[in-house]
Amino acid sequence: MQATPVCNSPMESPSHPSFGRHSRASSASRFSGIFRSSSGRKAYRKRNDKGWPECTVIEEEGSYDDFEGAEGFSRRCQVLLALMGFTILFTVFCLIIWGASRPYKAEVAVKSLAISNFYFGEGSDYTGVPTKMVTMNCSLKISVYNPATLFGIHVSSSLINLIYAEIPVATGQLKKYYQPRKSSRTHTVNLEGTKVPLYGAGASLTVSGTGGKVPLKLEFTVRSRGNVVGKLVRVKHYNHVLCHLPLNSTNTKPLKVSRDTCTYD
Repeated sequence: MQATPVCNSPMESPSHPSFGRHSRASSASRFSGIFRSSSGRKAYRKRNDKGWPECTVIEEEGSYDDFEGAEGFSRRCQVLLALMGFTILFTVFCLIIWGASRPYKAEVAVKSLAISNFYFGEGSDYTGVPTKMVTMNCSLKISVYNPATLFGIHVSSSLINLIYAEIPVATGQLKKYYQPRKSSRTHTVNLEGTKVPLYGAGASLTVSGTGGKVPLKLEFTVRSRGNVVGKLVRVKHYNHVLCHLPLNSTNTKPLKVSRDTCTYD
């Protein structure tokens, strides 16, 4: 009978792989067999202090920061494109709203004109030149209708002139106000003129002073502005009104003005 050898440590066990000289030599022979050149000769490699051959590590050029930078740039591009797309869509929407709001122009109509005072006589202007002069006081009724269903309008006017022979003999103005949508409003505007010199035009007014017809012309412009989308989208309209009104200087009753008497542009 043969006695079984006693192993003092796991390293001395027959089943445990040996890391001695034989193992190192076999490993070296295996690696030397791998690192051969294409001509069949052995390629000698530099070994480290443990006897293992050193391998050359190939480093890739560049870094991952480049890819991160490219990814960040693409995100910025996406955000920029999204903003541009939103701006274009919003601009198209505003243009559509603006185009749809253009036909809603305020409607202006002159209702009546009543003369309170009318004085005609001799006088002199501020330079002392003698001439015929007119003092006049009358009231004008104007109706303004806003046909828009989506927005209100801000209404104002230029000077309202009552003209005789191209000379304004009475002047007034419509005060600026706000008018809601789909609404109508009537205004009374006072027209006044005090000692207005007529110069050469006064010669034709001598007969009218006894109660004849005075050919007057009424002219003004009504401005309306609607804020459709705040201050971003606005619509503006202008109504130019011109009326020919033969008035009796002695008649204090209001003169009704028909729509055919005036032109509205």
